[in-house]
Amino acid sequence: MKLATIRTASGTAAVRLDDAEAVELGVADLSELLRRAGWREQAATAAGPRHPRASLAYAPLVPTPGKIICVGLNYRTHILEMGRELPSYPTLFAKFSNALLGAQDNIVLPDVSDQVDWEAELGVVIGRPARRVSAGQAADAIAGYTIVNDVSMRDWQCRTSEWLQGKSFEASTPVGPWLVTPDEVDAARLDLRCAVDGETRQHANTRDLLFQPADIVAYISQFTTLEPGDLIATGTPGGVGAGREPRVFLRGGQTLTTTIDGLGQLSNYCLAEPARSR
Repeated sequence: MKLATIRTASGTAAVRLDDAEAVELGVADLSELLRRAGWREQAATAAGPRHPRASLAYAPLVPTPGKIICVGLNYRTHILEMGRELPSYPTLFAKFSNALLGAQDNIVLPDVSDQVDWEAELGVVIGRPARRVSAGQAADAIAGYTIVNDVSMRDWQCRTSEWLQGKSFEASTPVGPWLVTPDEVDAARLDLRCAVDGETRQHANTRDLLFQPADIVAYISQFTTLEPGDLIATGTPGGVGAGREPRVFLRGGQTLTTTIDGLGQLSNYCLAEPARSR
């Protein structure tokens, strides 16, 4: 199945995406749906109001995840371009839910940063509680996969050895457009691309991941319980702006496009925030 959260005239709605239509599932968003027992059956059998897919406005896929956990340094190509050694364990950091954007929302480039970078990533959404699970058990806890662009303010990220301030700017991280359940996609063999104004900046395959999704879920579950609706971003491949020579970053007026085969596409226009007096 393909599931999404869309904006409607009365708010938001969780939907199932059929061939040409989106069918409402009777709840406001996927965060709410995934916290319900029997969510798969509800999603598969719902027959609520319908919307033409061509006219959908996508909200952030899971608007209120209890946790957003991100993996840094997980593609061999990206680790090498940043001049680091391959890690023995996943490098983790967190985001806040107000960092999330919809698949077609504008990204406002903050006037306090002039080093806004792109990071195309495979996203994992949790579908059942996971606490101290094995990799095999972790696979069963995954509701599905989506696309994330971990847009990063590099100048803020590199102010200290902790990355949080450069990774969780408000309204900076597009997620979506939909969730694809694991029976429809092989997450270990997906082509991933990121383009700026149509020019490819990143192109890789998830075969290059050091830590695959189930391994990441199992690792995180050793120290915290993952709950339905939690979001994990699995890391970015080589080709980021900070890894280029000379370095290059996003500017107002550009369009950032992120694509993963079988999972759809994010398309986000970049708006420069007007400079404020201080």
